[in-house]
Amino acid sequence: MSRRGRGRGGRGGRGGPRRERFSERAEPWTPRTSLGKMIQEGRISSIEEIFTEGQKIKEPQIVDALLPDLQEEVININLVQKQTDAGEKSQFKAIVAVGNRDGYFGLGSGKAKQVRTAIEKAGVDARLNVTPVRRGCGSWECGCGKSHSLPFQVQGKCGGVEILLVPGPRGLGIVASEAAKVILGLAGVKDIWTHSFGATRTVPSFAYAVFDALRRTYSLVTPTEWVR
Repeated sequence: MSRRGRGRGGRGGRGGPRRERFSERAEPWTPRTSLGKMIQEGRISSIEEIFTEGQKIKEPQIVDALLPDLQEEVININLVQKQTDAGEKSQFKAIVAVGNRDGYFGLGSGKAKQVRTAIEKAGVDARLNVTPVRRGCGSWECGCGKSHSLPFQVQGKCGGVEILLVPGPRGLGIVASEAAKVILGLAGVKDIWTHSFGATRTVPSFAYAVFDALRRTYSLVTPTEWVR
């Protein structure tokens, strides 16, 4: 499955060259955890079983094995600098989102001296953070009962950014910024209103605020609870 790079820094431009999937560039997988061994032996055949049993994913290959149609998008790439005794140390920091466009989504970050390595590290981190997204039709304008939006409004927060996701009727589309459209699309959300507050131009914080909101759809947090 091809993945499109997003190469305009914070704006995340489309049209980058094709990069191979994590599973295509990695060596043959030898599971190191009991969960990985159970999957390779066929004792676990779906990712739903992992979340139902409350197990933690510690190997990125697990996600590739159970979600073969996983897609990946680079959300943001920045050059970060750190002052050390030897001088300034420069690295690239990448934010990568993964999802199967059908209820599973993850977001991760990675740092490295090379852009490609930073993206690969972020892709691994995103796979380890994959979470189910509860979808439904929570819009009072629609009520079709299909899983095209969210079942209720939910809010997420990261740093100085807050975002509110409000279910929309079928045909509305994703009313959001470019980064949020990519993230919500990978999660399988098709119709949604978004309201954001704070330093929304800070792309990493904004992306993680959306991730926090989506993750809350499957948590035990009261659906309409606002993040403080």
